[in-house]
Amino acid sequence: MLYDWIKDMDFAYPVLFGLFILLPFMVWWYIKKYNHIQATISVSSVHPFTVSSWKNRFRHLPFILRLLASGALILALVRPQKRNDEQQTHGEGIDIILCMDVSGSMSSRDILPSRLDAAKEVAEEFVRTRPVDRIGLVIFSGESFTQCPLTTDRNTLISQIQSLESRKYLADGTVIGEGLATAVDRLSKSDAKSRVIILLTDGKEDPPETRLIDPLTALEIAKGQRVKVYTIGMSAIPVTFTVIPSQQKGKKNPAGDYLDEDLLRKIANETGGLYFRATDKERLKNIYGQIDKLERSKFEISSFKRHEERFLPFLLAALVFLLVEIGLRFTIFRKFP
Repeated sequence: MLYDWIKDMDFAYPVLFGLFILLPFMVWWYIKKYNHIQATISVSSVHPFTVSSWKNRFRHLPFILRLLASGALILALVRPQKRNDEQQTHGEGIDIILCMDVSGSMSSRDILPSRLDAAKEVAEEFVRTRPVDRIGLVIFSGESFTQCPLTTDRNTLISQIQSLESRKYLADGTVIGEGLATAVDRLSKSDAKSRVIILLTDGKEDPPETRLIDPLTALEIAKGQRVKVYTIGMSAIPVTFTVIPSQQKGKKNPAGDYLDEDLLRKIANETGGLYFRATDKERLKNIYGQIDKLERSKFEISSFKRHEERFLPFLLAALVFLLVEIGLRFTIFRKFP
């Protein structure tokens, strides 16, 4: 318990620790004075004069108490204290939805370690750079799903991003329109002045029969809600083929055949955003960096430094040692001329 109390201790005036050099001089002065005032007599034997009593054994106790009082007083003078640094971030944030494709083609390794893994790592870094924004996560494959609603809880959101796996939960296919519509719906009730979607995909619209919303309809919904959409096409080359382990060997995934760049560019342009092409992980980082600069939040960071003074116990200890020393010196150890 004492260690826990001491380990976080700071000192306001550490230079005053130099006063401890006075303690050895006090010891030297006491020894010299003590030897000087001792009476001497020349005899053949000192055995008859040897007296052993508790008073004689503890005769140096007042001086020891004075040393302890001096040491405690020096510790009080250096002002030990516990410092707590706090930061408060406040300002006007932006509501952002990360809309990520998790279809089977995202497991392609033309972008190492894979398209999805690279997208997850860069998205995580992006989340960490936005201290006051509310950010959510929507994923889509053959259907769309809200993985994490708008939140300021960075740890929860990052945990959700890290847990993403290609085609683990959703049906096969690529429904860019439904992914976009779901993301817009998540922002529809937001009262933020700026609402943004970052839509990342590596394919074209490849819907199952259960599709409800096509991309152009979703685009009109986004425009009606005044949501800005930045689109990112993720592929190292214009045409890629991805082998899906669960399918027959050698069978291609039609969703990974190519990027529908025209669609992505149209969505971005008509909502006030921009279209980007990510051909590797470093390029993807740069894209998120550009979006980060384009969509800056207004915020201030206030720093607070609080100090909890801890010199009082040392001051009280010095006072107690001094009072006990004075009491003993003028009572039990009192000397008469």
